[in-house]
Amino acid sequence: MIRTSSLTRRTLLKTAGAMPLALAAPSVLRAAGDPLKVGVYGGYFQDSFDSFVYPEFTKATGIEIESIAVPTGEAWLIQLQQAARAKRAPADVSMMATVSIMRGMRTGLWATLDEAAMPNVSNILPTLQNRYENGGLAAVGAVSWYITVATNTDTFPEPIGSWAELWDPKYQDSLGLLALVSNSYLLEITAKTFFGGTEYLSSDESILEVLAKVAELKPNTRLWYRDEAQFEQALKSGEIPIGQYYHDVTGLAAADGFPVRSNFPKEGGLRESGNWAVAGVSDKIDQAQVFIDYMSQPSVQAMLARNLGTAPNVARESMDLTDEEFAAVSSEIEPVVPRYDLHFERTDWLNQIWAEMLQA
Repeated sequence: MIRTSSLTRRTLLKTAGAMPLALAAPSVLRAAGDPLKVGVYGGYFQDSFDSFVYPEFTKATGIEIESIAVPTGEAWLIQLQQAARAKRAPADVSMMATVSIMRGMRTGLWATLDEAAMPNVSNILPTLQNRYENGGLAAVGAVSWYITVATNTDTFPEPIGSWAELWDPKYQDSLGLLALVSNSYLLEITAKTFFGGTEYLSSDESILEVLAKVAELKPNTRLWYRDEAQFEQALKSGEIPIGQYYHDVTGLAAADGFPVRSNFPKEGGLRESGNWAVAGVSDKIDQAQVFIDYMSQPSVQAMLARNLGTAPNVARESMDLTDEEFAAVSSEIEPVVPRYDLHFERTDWLNQIWAEMLQA
């Protein structure tokens, strides 16, 4: 599952002045022949990488980039798998959601990466490194983002301290929540808030128990949204004054003067990530590894935080982000992490029981 940010081109241009003048560069490796094809989610992400990331990468390494717009994770995964059977690579490097990475690993779609050729990958948090059963590295965390509690400050002047408050009857018909089990991650949020952690989601019985708790949110929920812009507008106007939403986008709306706030509940925000993976049939694996190594530098992760609003995938102390810059994109509260294994193994069943819960 991917997100489509409502950040605008205007916002991008406003932040361009914050680009660092120089970045730490890996060893220069000049590409021969065609450019390295890199696929990221189309729209905001592609615009951002085209504007801020690829020119700096080419300046540092000499490797030219051909920018590819990637559709939803599952659709792109199918295209890559079909192309791989014909020994073709529509993109050498792709940014993929974690569940799509896992599906590709099952079929051996991704190249096993050479960690010795990518020393900066050791900066990436171990939980964001995806490995084959034999320990081989299949994918590396690219960027992350948080879903937190967003409120309209005209309606609720005080921040929400706990996800549990969303169940309070005083919020009847007040919430906007993401509509899918695979993008709201309300099972995980509820498990950590009321059942001691996401490990509670270990059996069908416990999952159904947590789902029953999620169902208690229905009287408080005015909108189960698929269109992020719809909820964002309702939040800004106060029509729907509280809900789960993206921390970075809410913060930018607040900076633009809208009466909104994003805050991390004590149980933590929900952290999602995109990952870099290299097509096994690519003939540019060496260049692809230079790209992933470059992206794994703390200085580049800090640049992404400042210019794309993504949460860094490296330890905070390794970067020069100020407290304000760090708070704009992340938090030191232990996050709620999606049970990707569950969404990978039980996709159809989860979608079925989620739909039944909403329709009941």
